[in-house]
Amino acid sequence: MARAHWPLMRGRPTIEVVLTLVQGGQTVTRTLLADTGAGTAQAPFEMLLDETDCLLCGGKTSKSVSLGGAYSGTFPIYVIRVEIPLLNFKHNLFVVGVATPPIDLDGIAGFRFLNRFSYGNFADSGRFGLEM
Repeated sequence: MARAHWPLMRGRPTIEVVLTLVQGGQTVTRTLLADTGAGTAQAPFEMLLDETDCLLCGGKTSKSVSLGGAYSGTFPIYVIRVEIPLLNFKHNLFVVGVATPPIDLDGIAGFRFLNRFSYGNFADSGRFGLEM
């Protein structure tokens, strides 16, 4: 099984994803909070990213969603390509565009996304990982 793992950031689990920019096809790496409390398995989105990233990656607006909690209000949902090279993961995902991602992070990987994988610390308390 393929596994990818990342260090905790300020004691919080994170993952890294790769996005492809429309201009020039360059890739950028984004660090996301891995948050099983963000949405449900049936949520209409898998991640929350800075709306600027969604637009720079050519995200097409699919619909909008009303959120409560840390992000309250109505937000657009974009379809963008998300990759985790270590897992050979390459999929178009539904991503909520927000104006202000969490401090020191680029967004949030919600439960619907994390639920695609086995996840946890895999016996290393200083890291968080995903496994396919």
